[in-house]
Amino acid sequence: MSKPDEYKFRLYIAGDAPNSVQAIANLHEICREYLPSRHQIEIVDVLLDPKRALSDGVLLTPTLVKLSPAPLRKIVGTLGQLQPVLQALGVSPRPE
Repeated sequence: MSKPDEYKFRLYIAGDAPNSVQAIANLHEICREYLPSRHQIEIVDVLLDPKRALSDGVLLTPTLVKLSPAPLRKIVGTLGQLQPVLQALGVSPRPE
């Protein structure tokens, strides 16, 4: 069971496409920097599991879904624009 302040993410990618590789790297960097020891990441490759993506309503990759804490959020893209991504995920930038 996850801790109340633990973030759970599911990232939908398309194999080793450049945008997918970039999204994975950006998500790992965000978690390392802003959510150390407070995150779980599940990666779903839609090329290997297309029915799952469709059943989850994911039509574009890469797509990041924040499962918890609520509210659920979806972000499409490589997650390269840090401030809008943090804001959408409800993650506070670390104080200087």
